[in-house]
Amino acid sequence: MGVINLLPDHTANQIAAGEVVQRPASVVKELLENSVDAKATKITLHIKEGGKALIQITDNGSGMSDVDARLCWERHATSKLNTIEDLFALQTFGFRGEALASLAAVAQVEMKTKRAQDEVGTHIVIEGSQVKMQEVVATSVGTSIIVKNLFFNVPARRTFLKSDSVESNHIIEEFLRVALANPQIGFSMTNNDSEVFHVLPGTLKQRIIGLFGDKYNEQILTVNESTQIANIYGFVGKPDFAKRTRGEQFFFVNQRFIKNAYLNHAVVGAYQDLLPTDNFPFYVLFLDLDPSTIDINVHPTKTEIKFRDEKNLYAILKAVVKRTLGQHTITPQFDFETPAAIQNFDPNFFNKDFMPSPPQIRVDQNYNPFNTERQGSHEANFREQSNQKNWQELYTSSQEHHSPTESPNTQASLGQSMQQEEEDGQKQFMQIHKRYIVTSIKSGIMLIDQQAAHERILYERYLEEMEKNSGVSQQVLFPVVLQFSASDLVLFQELRNEFKALGFVLDDFGNNQIVINGLPAEVNESPQLLLESMLEQYKTYKTDVKITSRESVARSLSKRLSIPHGKTLDPMEMRNMIDELFACTMPYHTADGKVIVRTISMDELERIS
Repeated sequence: MGVINLLPDHTANQIAAGEVVQRPASVVKELLENSVDAKATKITLHIKEGGKALIQITDNGSGMSDVDARLCWERHATSKLNTIEDLFALQTFGFRGEALASLAAVAQVEMKTKRAQDEVGTHIVIEGSQVKMQEVVATSVGTSIIVKNLFFNVPARRTFLKSDSVESNHIIEEFLRVALANPQIGFSMTNNDSEVFHVLPGTLKQRIIGLFGDKYNEQILTVNESTQIANIYGFVGKPDFAKRTRGEQFFFVNQRFIKNAYLNHAVVGAYQDLLPTDNFPFYVLFLDLDPSTIDINVHPTKTEIKFRDEKNLYAILKAVVKRTLGQHTITPQFDFETPAAIQNFDPNFFNKDFMPSPPQIRVDQNYNPFNTERQGSHEANFREQSNQKNWQELYTSSQEHHSPTESPNTQASLGQSMQQEEEDGQKQFMQIHKRYIVTSIKSGIMLIDQQAAHERILYERYLEEMEKNSGVSQQVLFPVVLQFSASDLVLFQELRNEFKALGFVLDDFGNNQIVINGLPAEVNESPQLLLESMLEQYKTYKTDVKITSRESVARSLSKRLSIPHGKTLDPMEMRNMIDELFACTMPYHTADGKVIVRTISMDELERIS
């Protein structure tokens, strides 16, 4: 007997589900795209517990007959392909016919659907690829699919799902991609019975503002260019509003969201010399190409495609974005041609009544240049007044001439302080370039990065405050209302307890808004900039599975509030900082591994000399 057997359909569907249904967000993507293909003008999404307990998508699309409603759950059942040639001329999303079959193999699924020409619709219930019920039902035109208990029959897969907030964030990402690609369709989304999005049909700019917030109205620039290779249109963000994470970067090819590092490099390259190396611009860009010039069947999720003329597309995209930035005076513009207004200037344009009059000269009739006594008194008075007026500028000039970093007065006071410390038998500290603290030790000298040291001190302090819930809060004079994107709001809700423990007093304000009534006692900067910076830092750190949410928040806040390089510290401040640093559990490195303390031995110093 042979060793090769044909797999049962149920097993084959579960294997296929491993490629198509990776997490709840995969289900949302497939079902949303099916609703778009069904010509729906209104689509609603409801999720609970990050999509693990419930995913429901309802549309007002074309619906299906009773035969199609049953057949669509079979493998390789599709309305998109008839011949192999159709694969290279696709204008729709799903086409392989495996999504619904794979979904039915790992979840409890319920579907109601009806066509406009039918009097009644069809109701189907499927569990683990088994049809439990099919009946006639009264329902509205369109399709509603409910997915319950994802991976209920594959518990090993379910254990690999992340927390509800993480899975909800992935669902929001898929929702944003489909909603951005189809601004002509109205979308709404609720998470645990709380509305997250509700956008009406409109233009692409209106859709961006509806999804990301009103502040994007003044942060984005229009891109629109037609070439023989592709039509490129959409929006790019101004450099001033770039973020430290890549979350808000969207490429669409023929309305299909894709990931392409090569094209992303083209866009980022257009921002050369306009952005710091760790910042990323916002963009929503659409590329319309001939379907025969691309191959989308190279990845199971269809987020990666191949281009026939990728190099030329790269050059065009980079040039288009760069020109857009230049047209809006983001990049420097040089015009060596004389403007027409100057060339055609008429010198007789102004009325003579408004022509400038010659200056009037006044002479002191009582001034006698041969009166030496009065002249000396006059010059002395002038010098005295001048010196009194300009002494501070002279002192500043002397400071700059003496040292580019330390003034003579500061150096003298520091020297006196160090001399007094020597007499008292205390340790000496010196600040170099307002960046490092230097002190002598028995084996040589010790060099301490002041910003890294303060960051470590704050990091351990905030961890302790979150552990003991002991953060001190100060009330703000006027409450501050902050607008967040939906994805950022999900992160914020995930970190609410950590913020509270640190001393933040925050309340929900509805419509993706948070009101700030109190801040940690040591905070003296803009609440909006502080929270936005912390969330951006948290997005960077949360990808590391070894870091807890508390550690991520402590890192973010300590980096934001640590004293910067360039701040002058007096001897007492340096002493206190060093004492607090070496009271830490790990004084030699920051939380992300940066070296704080370096030592130079006497042997090394002797070799230098």
